[in-house]
Amino acid sequence: MSLFSFLNKEIAIDLGTANTLIIYKEQVVVDEPSIVAIDKKSGNVIAVGKRAMMMHEKTHGDIETIRPLKDGVIADFKAAEAMIRGFISMINENNRWFKPSLTMVICVPSGCTQVEQRAVIESAERANARERYLVHEPMAAALGIGLDVEQPEGHMIIDIGGGTTEIAVIALSGIVTDQSIRVAGDDFTNDIIEHVKRQHNILIGERTAEQIKIHVGAAIQNLENPPEDFPVYGRDLLTGIPKQVIVTYTEIAGSLDKSISKIEEGIMKALESTPPELASDIYQRGLHLTGGGALLRGLDKRISAKTKLPVQVANDPLRAVVRGTGLALKNRNRYTFLLS
Repeated sequence: MSLFSFLNKEIAIDLGTANTLIIYKEQVVVDEPSIVAIDKKSGNVIAVGKRAMMMHEKTHGDIETIRPLKDGVIADFKAAEAMIRGFISMINENNRWFKPSLTMVICVPSGCTQVEQRAVIESAERANARERYLVHEPMAAALGIGLDVEQPEGHMIIDIGGGTTEIAVIALSGIVTDQSIRVAGDDFTNDIIEHVKRQHNILIGERTAEQIKIHVGAAIQNLENPPEDFPVYGRDLLTGIPKQVIVTYTEIAGSLDKSISKIEEGIMKALESTPPELASDIYQRGLHLTGGGALLRGLDKRISAKTKLPVQVANDPLRAVVRGTGLALKNRNRYTFLLS
């Protein structure tokens, strides 16, 4: 091994609105919430990832928790840099004598503007990245679920993340048509908060809403294997006293209906603008669902009913994008067309 390779680390990053994943040496070594806790007086970073999430919505005046990404792109430049540094420091093989330079491949939404892409590049540079490459999320997701993106065959990818839903038709090493919708997991969370407030008259936070989404989140109201009702704790808006209510999957499905409908509209628009020969391929192969939103119960059936096409949920959809980003990093001489 040369001195250069010893001093250089190659990492692939899925820098998501809700979660950040990092692959190093072909292994997922970081899988953490995209959040950082900062001491407001000194400006120092107190915690990143899971430790910071434990503090979220429970802090006092001296501590602030920040989610640096909004709608899939960097909204707080300084916090994003601190978060990336914190996650990189979690990778083993830290050396006291020197900091290795980094080669990074980072995935970004397909609808990301040049300014937003530059913000990601600059954050990577400040985190000691010697080489920086960007790859679009739908292409990374396609690679991550094992599709051959170089073939003259059409595939539709629907990647539902925390901040954006990426809908793309892929063929011959490129994106033929795409829709990048800023409706995704965070909107589902906000829908649940509003529903519980309106229907049960109690106030809950993001963390509780996320738990509701995990335990009883659904896209349809007639599941074959429904989850058990879920107890929720919050503050009664009338009395101010902590209170427990029980929520069901059917009411959560109803609360998510409008946001899911927007995603369905994006899918239909992408299908309408797909060239006929590629539409024929998609009819035969179906649609591929990836991202955390793909885990919403019954979502595949709802989209299938809307489009009249088969819908497949990827194995381990949460890691599809980062696996594809890792493949783009490992084979970047082959996949030069993916990287920018």
